[in-house]
Amino acid sequence: MNTFTPRPAQSQILTYTGGKMGISAVPGSGKTHTLSALAAQLIRSGAVSGEQEVLIVTLVNSAVDNFSSRIKEFLELPMPFGYRVRTLHGLAHDIVREKPSAVGLEERFAILDEREAGSISKESASAWLQAHPGELDGYLLPDMEQGKHDWVHRQLLPDLVTNIALAFIRSAKDNRLTPEKLRHMLNVAPTPLPLAEMGLSIYSDYQRALAYRGAVDFDDLIRLAIDLLENDIEFLERLRYRWPFILEDEAQDSSRLQEQILRLLSGEAGNWVRVGDPNQAIFETFTTASPQHLLDFIHFEASQYNELPDSGRCQPRIIDLANRLIKWVNGEHPESSVRDALTVPFIRPTPADDPQPNPPDDPQGVKLISNKYTPDEEVEAVVKSLDHWLPEHQDATVAVLVPRNQRGADVINALKRRDIDFVELLGSTSSTRIAAARLGDIVGALTDPQSSARLAAAYLAWRREGEEDSNNDFQHQVAGLIRKCGAVETFISPRTGVDWLTGVASENDETVLDELDEFRGLVRRWQGTTLLPVDQMVLTLSQDLFTSPTDLALVHKLALVLRQVSDDHRDWRLPELNGELSLIARNERRFLGFSEDDSGFDPSHHPGKVVVTTMHKAKGLEWDRVYLVSVNNYDFPSGQPNDRYIPEKWFVRDGLNMEAETLSQLEAACATGEFNFYTEGVATQSARLDYVRERLRLLYVGITRARKDLVLTWNTGRTGKQTPAIPFIALQGWWEESRK
Repeated sequence: MNTFTPRPAQSQILTYTGGKMGISAVPGSGKTHTLSALAAQLIRSGAVSGEQEVLIVTLVNSAVDNFSSRIKEFLELPMPFGYRVRTLHGLAHDIVREKPSAVGLEERFAILDEREAGSISKESASAWLQAHPGELDGYLLPDMEQGKHDWVHRQLLPDLVTNIALAFIRSAKDNRLTPEKLRHMLNVAPTPLPLAEMGLSIYSDYQRALAYRGAVDFDDLIRLAIDLLENDIEFLERLRYRWPFILEDEAQDSSRLQEQILRLLSGEAGNWVRVGDPNQAIFETFTTASPQHLLDFIHFEASQYNELPDSGRCQPRIIDLANRLIKWVNGEHPESSVRDALTVPFIRPTPADDPQPNPPDDPQGVKLISNKYTPDEEVEAVVKSLDHWLPEHQDATVAVLVPRNQRGADVINALKRRDIDFVELLGSTSSTRIAAARLGDIVGALTDPQSSARLAAAYLAWRREGEEDSNNDFQHQVAGLIRKCGAVETFISPRTGVDWLTGVASENDETVLDELDEFRGLVRRWQGTTLLPVDQMVLTLSQDLFTSPTDLALVHKLALVLRQVSDDHRDWRLPELNGELSLIARNERRFLGFSEDDSGFDPSHHPGKVVVTTMHKAKGLEWDRVYLVSVNNYDFPSGQPNDRYIPEKWFVRDGLNMEAETLSQLEAACATGEFNFYTEGVATQSARLDYVRERLRLLYVGITRARKDLVLTWNTGRTGKQTPAIPFIALQGWWEESRK
């Protein structure tokens, strides 16, 4: 049974009986609990009849489970009744599945996941580059020497074009533009728009690939659901009757189409409750998601407005710091155009008699470290602090929040060196990356059987126990010998009188020779696996690499992924399939292992262990102690002349943001009249300001993850030229002054 005791602000929301209501909720204010209680109350009150449901729409799958379990507790029912909880994509899927033929789909249409959609867009981008090898040269630095120019074309441009394509396709679909519609718009555009032409070419190729598979992607689902609702009024009315109340969570991350689909379902005079925190909108880069959608709803559309300002999450000094950031941004940020990045309400501590009181006030719990660290020194300082703090806080939770995955990997390696327990929440887990790397090294040797270097890497992968640095001096000695083998076939498949192993016998002891002979036998057996389907090959190889049930289960998932890739790409051979393993091993391909990130991570399950994750992934979570690292002017720029921006690539001239410039050309193609023009560089400047706003909100999110202790540090960056982020300096000055 749920023993929820609402606060006064929550009780006000629970008086809702209908209409449009907007709610601003600060971090830790219990918005999910409140929305769940409201859903249960509407059901108990009889506001929905037997065949009707309260529809709850949220952002991620883990939140779906969270809402469902809480509503069940409130209703004290073992089975769902009177409500439906969906992500937006899940809702769109429900709608389209009822009448797929009405939007031109087969009854058993397929839905591509993000991995496969990304793979197709990458292929389409690569095909475009091959067909237009010098098309983008005008956007590259003009003074690059030929060798570097060729390297950029070979190594960096494919990823950039893929990222541009992903942004272009998503934006086109969010504007409900088919390739055919867009082709017409570009044909009548008054000026050439070459980046938009590139985007359209890749988009068209991408859509043809989807049609060939009889599939749609997630963005198609939403677009098609809206098409269906707009064109079938009878069906729309039936859904409005089925879902008389719509409760939307995380509304600050709503996109244009999300608003549109929920507005259609609720109707002009419908019942639509939107709750969110505009200060936590951190997922809108190169999408139409924006906290402004929620703010406009609150100011111009909702007939009721409420706030959830009370939060029992953080101790008072951390609340003061978060509120000070809002005040400073609103009134003192040096770039006046971004002073709208954060909004009120301010966070308010809970009353003294609240069932969820704030942790005790502790001025020593907040530390803004001014030390001028290099990146390596910063990591070592944080890990040394953890090593000192953890022994006396084994029942507490702690996290290191990083701006990017690679920075997290640096922290994890430092934790390993000090033998500190950790939990990893990055793009993929370290165990997944290690397993993929070991398999990849062996498959790499099988795809290039003449390479002694690859064979040596395969040997080390075979002998590795699981940790990245576990190979000992003896094994490195053996690997060094293998690398010196001039002709690999004389080692693996020697002919009579031509055996490399015999030639090195006189210079090495019996232990080394036995090791080489055992490895040779393994390689011969591995070579036979190349005739098997890729999933069976991986499972066979894994028998010589892994023994733990967890690792074997991971390998099974990897095998299934590779089998799916192989089925989707019939022309791919081992080198291409091994590329997928390499992407997972380098943390560049999302692959969920057996971590709680699959269904919702709970920090309370890991006391005494250091959770390492990005600030984006930390949203919605909380820890007793939090370290925010890399708070410098690269990871948190402020629009100042010496700032640099992650989305801008060093090899692109004039600091242009290619994704922003491409989307600006798309916007120009869609516009009419005086707006139907494009000026190079304007979109880049606008994107910089949007990025500054997003990073201010990200800093706010990071600060409000800490319950008791908060430590902020900065570093000088890879080049040694970075400085503390301006908001860091402002908060540090205010903090020191407030303690006098």
